[in-house]
Amino acid sequence: MQRFCFALDLVDDPKLIQEYENYHSPGNDWPEVTKNDLDAGIINLQIYRTGNRMFMIMDTDDNFSFEKKAALDATVPKVQEWEKLMWKYQVPLPWAKEGEKWILMDKIFQSGAKKQ
Repeated sequence: MQRFCFALDLVDDPKLIQEYENYHSPGNDWPEVTKNDLDAGIINLQIYRTGNRMFMIMDTDDNFSFEKKAALDATVPKVQEWEKLMWKYQVPLPWAKEGEKWILMDKIFQSGAKKQ
């Protein structure tokens, strides 16, 4: 298993943040998007928020690659529709490259007996 952690900001507007959370509440997921994630090798995906900053934890199988995920995303129109819709709510971090959303974070610390 692999684990990746990402950060992204939301537009700092309470109404838009609530809309974004509604899209991510139980039962509101888009089945085509969820299936695409599973097909890409994403086992578990969690998003946390504080203020307008978000943090995403993504656990994948050992065969997952970002290239494979991008290739699959490009073949599913509903995934493209979802990503376009989410840009209404999302703001790239200041150091993001053009068109880049979620920024992969560097792990700088871990405590405990189990090291990943």
